[in-house]
Amino acid sequence: MSSDCTHECSACSENCSERTAESFLKSPREGAHIGKVIAVISGKGGVGKSLVTGLMAAELQRKGHRAAVMDADVTGPSIPQMFGVHEKAEGGEGYILPVRSKSGVQLMSMNSLLPNETDPVIWRGPIIANIVEQFWTTVAWQDVDYMFVDMPPGTGDVPLTVFQSLPLSGVLVVTSPQELVGIIVEKAVHMAAMMNKKVLGIVENMAYFTCPDCGAQHSVFGESRVAEAAEKFGIPNVARLPLDPALAKACDEGRIEEVRAEGITALADYIERGAY
Repeated sequence: MSSDCTHECSACSENCSERTAESFLKSPREGAHIGKVIAVISGKGGVGKSLVTGLMAAELQRKGHRAAVMDADVTGPSIPQMFGVHEKAEGGEGYILPVRSKSGVQLMSMNSLLPNETDPVIWRGPIIANIVEQFWTTVAWQDVDYMFVDMPPGTGDVPLTVFQSLPLSGVLVVTSPQELVGIIVEKAVHMAAMMNKKVLGIVENMAYFTCPDCGAQHSVFGESRVAEAAEKFGIPNVARLPLDPALAKACDEGRIEEVRAEGITALADYIERGAY
């Protein structure tokens, strides 16, 4: 360690003995109270991370807790639409107030800041990562029990920023039944392990389709391998969500808080018990 060390490890390139994972953690805005922080991740896009994030937050809010969602998918934000929230975030000198859903879930998303929801965000990775960090450090989160972070796909700048800067209690991995996706999910699980974060559960989205006429379940995208993956990596919880047009319609119409999903309920119970 240099004699003129400032102990600001996040801004230092030296590799000294005092450099630890905790050195990179950022403090939330002064006065913000946040309990457990859980990231929702996957190795690729289009598998339903935002859906799982919204369902988990809505379920824990329904159970009497104060839930929040940080939408870290800056270039492809969808959380406000799912919750039917279209008003813009307000704030003052050095702070931003989160917007709230009908049931009181606190939300912060790039779409809550843009003049028009359809405006594209054409920024490079480091700038986007800095915006996500500001969602943590400048938003006046108010007495949050459970915060879910909706991550962008992959293992790039934003996931690394979230893993290093936020005090994560654990992560949820989202997948779909295709074998290729299973391979990519391993990357997400390995990233969590490399960052010393516990995988709390794995959610297989679009796992099956239930015929409305006969009630039979069909594996539209192939047979599930989620139980096999969970056993391989020692993941304690598995949830399977159906391919359900009614669920998709509810999200499109901003009614995700009206949806109950059996697998998500069991996973929320586990998160609530806190035995991790």
